[in-house]
This record gives sequence, C-alpha cells and structure tokens, in this order.
Amino acid sequence: MRKPLVDPDQAARPVFVLSERYAALRSPWHRHQRAQFVYASEGVHTVRTDTGLWVVPPQRAVWILPGERHRGSAPRGCWLRTLYAQPGAAPLPPQCCVVNVDRLLGLLLVEASGFGADYPEQGPEQRLMQVIVDRLAALDVVSAHLPWPTDPRLLQLAQRLEADPADQRPLAALAADCGMTDRTAARLFAKDTGLSFGQWRQQLRLLKAMEPLSQGRSVTQVALDVGYADVSSFIAVFRQAFGDTPARYFR
Repeated sequence: MRKPLVDPDQAARPVFVLSERYAALRSPWHRHQRAQFVYASEGVHTVRTDTGLWVVPPQRAVWILPGERHRGSAPRGCWLRTLYAQPGAAPLPPQCCVVNVDRLLGLLLVEASGFGADYPEQGPEQRLMQVIVDRLAALDVVSAHLPWPTDPRLLQLAQRLEADPADQRPLAALAADCGMTDRTAARLFAKDTGLSFGQWRQQLRLLKAMEPLSQGRSVTQVALDVGYADVSSFIAVFRQAFGDTPARYFR
C-alpha cells in the first residue's frame, strides 16, 4: 500500500474528501483522530476492526469512528472516496456501520474529492462540503457487519471458516478441531458476538459472497462456493438480509 499524499490528521479543514484508487489493497493496522466515511465507488472494500468485519460493496460506504483501530483490504482493487471529519464536524453513528449511498451523494463525494484537503474556507467548495455533511445523517444502514470473536479458540475456528465458508461440518466437529466442545463454542459465540453459531456462519457466507457477486459471477456458482446446496435458498437468505435479490442489489 502506498503512503497517502496527505496526512488526514494534520489537514487544516475540519471536513474534506480524498480519492485513492488501488489495483490491490491491504493496509496495515492503523487509526486516525478523525472519523472516516469510506465510499467504495468501484470494487468491494473490506474493513476489519478489533471487534468486527464490514464488507463495503460498490455504491456503499462504511463509517469508521475516531480512534478505531482498523485495516482495509481489496484483493481485486477498489476506488475509494474517503471523507475525513474532525469530531463534532459531522453527524456520526454510535458505532461502525455500512450505509447505502444514494446517487446524488455519490456524485458529490466524487466532486469533493477533487478539492483536496486545503480548499478555501469560504466559497463553493465549502458550501458543497456542507451539503455532503447535511446528507450523511439520512443514510440507511446495511446489514453488512460480522462481529468477530476474541476468544483464541473461537478466533481459530472463525479464521478457518473464513478461509473455507463452504465447510459444511457441524459445530461439534469444528469445535473439536480447535480444542473445544460444541457447548463451549456455542456459549462463546453468543458471548463474543451476540449471535448464535448458525447466525454467525450465515452472515459470514453472505459477506464472503459480496465480492464475487459484485464482479458479475454467476449467482448459482457463488452460492455453491460459500456453502449453499441450492441457489434458491441462497437468494432467499440474501433477500432477507439485504432487501433484494443478488442480481438487483448489484445492478
């Protein structure tokens, strides 16, 4: 990952937007004093924090709160427009989340990314930035979050399923490989993530499907790749989670 041309925490303006295009992205763990609103105009961008994973498909954005340790990845590349905001300069959600970005806001973010971090304090640039800030509070949250476990044994199990979401083994077999009983694993999943194991695995599979679906891969093949035996079951779960079929969601 190349170094940014601007240090976001040292910029003079309280709110600004930067543009970065990556052929592939894997950033180190880091944090900023400012909040970040990271808009994926192209590609699928994944953000990890110490407590969760957020998948950001095209035309969506993720909020990262000030001081939140995180890293980003996009193995197949992405084009990000990132709004940086000092605390108090923009309406922030209570926690990290993915939101839908409407067409107008997307165009405004693209336009503002051409201003840089040192645009004039008074003028059309500042007025356009205020319009962007005013629109941020009205965005709909998307169910694109996966709570990440912290228990070392559960973390090992989660990493194995992330590497192979199509693994169909029951919790008892997966837990035994990580030195736990299924009862212990089930209790820890509820404690660490707030989800049952079944809910957690379903959300993992949905989020792992996002990138290939955004690239136009066959819905049937993606469903099989992430562990569904038939495409109709996958489409039904996807629609329940995201409010639409995969084809319409990525259109």
